[in-house]
Amino acid sequence: MTGVVLKNIRKSYGQVHVLHGIDLDIRQGEFVVFVGPSGCGKSTLLRMIAGLEEITSGDMVIDGQRVNEVPPSKRGIAMVFQSYALYPHMTVYDNMAFGMRIAGESKQEIDRRVRAAADILQLTTYLERLPKALSGGQRQRVAIGRAICRDPKVFLFDEPLSNLDAALRVATRIEIAKLKEQMADTTMIYVTHDQVEAMTLADRIVVLSAGHIEQVGAPLELYERPANLFVAKFIGSPAMNIIPATIRETGPETGLELTGGKTVRVGVATDASQQGRAASFGVRPEDLRLAMDGDYLFEGDISIVEALGEVTLLYIEGLVAGEPIIAKIPGILDVRKGQTMRFTADTAKLHLFDAEGKTYLR
Repeated sequence: MTGVVLKNIRKSYGQVHVLHGIDLDIRQGEFVVFVGPSGCGKSTLLRMIAGLEEITSGDMVIDGQRVNEVPPSKRGIAMVFQSYALYPHMTVYDNMAFGMRIAGESKQEIDRRVRAAADILQLTTYLERLPKALSGGQRQRVAIGRAICRDPKVFLFDEPLSNLDAALRVATRIEIAKLKEQMADTTMIYVTHDQVEAMTLADRIVVLSAGHIEQVGAPLELYERPANLFVAKFIGSPAMNIIPATIRETGPETGLELTGGKTVRVGVATDASQQGRAASFGVRPEDLRLAMDGDYLFEGDISIVEALGEVTLLYIEGLVAGEPIIAKIPGILDVRKGQTMRFTADTAKLHLFDAEGKTYLR
């Protein structure tokens, strides 16, 4: 079973500590995505799995073998980089075949693997072209095909779509999703900063922050049940709205007092020891809706209206100092800047956080 196990992995550059004891078990055939802000350590962790960065301490296990001192070429791993790294003077066929020729594979085996990979990635008609005659998306597919030809135990992707424009990103993301289905037994680890890539491709997402794992789970699990404020705000676009409050009532329906004295109830249980404590509640922009009667969650003045056709984004001032609340309302609205509006949401969709930013269990 070709899995990847990280045991208390740490990485330091002198006195600068980048990763602080990463524990993670990636099963064979999983598609795991690392996400997090710039500088959180996700690319460093990927490069350590590849063997391109030394491990300061801890154990890296691939396919049951400890690989801390095993060179990259012996780990059974293929990596697709942000840049295509294709040889400009070689055809697509030769770029895909190059690694196997260096490894001493037979001509028949090289041809079989190249054509099989080209068929998977719809590159067969481009095999005799040079990279300069390809689009950015086609070049990235060649880079992926080169990795497939190596028949690796584990695929590593380091932000492979970040150099592509929006349309090509969508097309290539679909190709990677198809590749995942066609190579269901191959383990894939993918680094990205793109929310859509993470949510649509991953079996599990690993959210990293400042060298620590904040949460690991299926995409919808992280979206619906974030472990803390960091994950709540990082997963989802636009980000979850966070509104400061004070706990005034406890029980199955916790009462929260907002700025201005209004009390809202959240479908989260708290006990009497939480009475009077600072907290905050979160509501995703897409869970807000216009209040059509006297019952509402909050009101505020509209500062910006972004009409996107299928949805309208409303930026609401007056509830959180220095930061607007965003409502994502379906369709086209006749709303003007400066208009005061009231909003509501299903209490089951609200998230309650304590003063330390941890999520109250539902």
